Amino acid sequence: MPKDQKGKFTPIKGKPSGNGKEGLGLRRSISPDELESDLAMTDKYTMGPDELQPAVHMRHPNRDTAKKAVQQQNVREAPADKTVEETYDKEHPVVNSQRISGRPDKEIFADLAAQKGAVCLSIYLPTHSSGKEVNEQQDIIVFKNMLQKSQKLLEEKKTDPSLIQQMLQPGYELLRDDQFWLNQQEGLACFITENSFRYLQLPISVQEQVYCNNSFMLTPLMPVMTSNEQFYLLAFSKHNAKLFLADAFGMQEITVEGMPDGMADVIHFEEKGNQLLFRTGSSGGGEGANYHGMNSNPDHKTDIAIYLEEVDKTIWKEVLHDKHIPLMLAAVDYLQPIYRKISRYQHIAEETLTGNFEHEKPVNIYKQAREKMQPYFDKRQQTALERYYNGSAGALTSSIPDDVIPATYYGQVDSLFVQKGAHVWGTFDANANEIAIHETEQPKDECLLNNAITQTILHNGDVFILEKEKMPAESSVAATLRYP
Repeated sequence: MPKDQKGKFTPIKGKPSGNGKEGLGLRRSISPDELESDLAMTDKYTMGPDELQPAVHMRHPNRDTAKKAVQQQNVREAPADKTVEETYDKEHPVVNSQRISGRPDKEIFADLAAQKGAVCLSIYLPTHSSGKEVNEQQDIIVFKNMLQKSQKLLEEKKTDPSLIQQMLQPGYELLRDDQFWLNQQEGLACFITENSFRYLQLPISVQEQVYCNNSFMLTPLMPVMTSNEQFYLLAFSKHNAKLFLADAFGMQEITVEGMPDGMADVIHFEEKGNQLLFRTGSSGGGEGANYHGMNSNPDHKTDIAIYLEEVDKTIWKEVLHDKHIPLMLAAVDYLQPIYRKISRYQHIAEETLTGNFEHEKPVNIYKQAREKMQPYFDKRQQTALERYYNGSAGALTSSIPDDVIPATYYGQVDSLFVQKGAHVWGTFDANANEIAIHETEQPKDECLLNNAITQTILHNGDVFILEKEKMPAESSVAATLRYP
């Protein structure tokens, strides 16, 4: 620490007196209560260590703070019948974060696509539902970094500092919500405007991305939006049977009323004199008991067939009678052919899981089933690609962005293929049918691929996001058209 001319120590210029390590908002010697207050002040007015929030006004150090006019120069004049606080709240309404419930469907997608404004900020990041990433709060750190990137992006676009604070404040509040971060899925998307902050939890992992334009970036939602295939899975043994409904992202058990609780719930053995009889019919009642003669035992194929017939009858009546999606069987090998023979359901999948799954966790069963059913999920995409290849010599296909992008706006596109991670920057005037494409992003440009995807979905077309090597043409976009 330097000395003055009289030999006295003086603090380093620009630092508070003390050891210089207090940071913004903290004093050197304070009580525990004062420390708590100062920490709260630091959270409120700073973005990080010694970094002020963008909207915090700093007076020049040489300004005469004794002058009342200077002290109040940033205070807005309030109407005579309102306080300053009421006037500020009216001009800068409090924005709270809102969760978009469920997975993105066409209704949610259309609502987000309809949002237009001077500033529409989209944030995507991968998250975790369990593991060390949750314990070490890695998702929180990534989200904080994304908020800081968003701030810089907004600053580059000359956004008003007070508006930046208003838009990002709900995000910083989420950083402090422990329960929020303990209940994540695989991805998180945030859609932010000057008066709304909505977030959507996703069952898929997404790449970190910040996008700011006059509309939201919706392309990362496509894998969820376009994967509508479902299948049933029946995991059964001689002791129980469970029915699940699965899709491309997970599996849930279906409660089936009257489901037999194993063979013992259907076949009851009784001794009558020297003869062993068994009675069929669920112990739940409803139908009269049927008695059969001797030479029966619980491992006999006939007895197993009677039990499985009761299982099949129950799930047919309660669930499957009006369904047409695949039913996958998960059981030991000798039970599966018996069930196939007695079942009345016509859509039992060829793919099966073989083994005893009585004590297996559903998530582990699903992982195996999802892998086996991959061709089923790829079928719609493969069919769309075949249609493109078959028509590639005609007028009903195109891979020229200048043609494909306008076609999406007019409902011409039946199937749209977009290269994963690609961007096409430019502008399109749908009224004048004028398109301008630039090699790099220019002021007022939009990602035209994002817009093309949005328009295709809104016009009931299919969208497929593909790796570069799987694209049907050497272009970032291609389409099969409904009409030339």
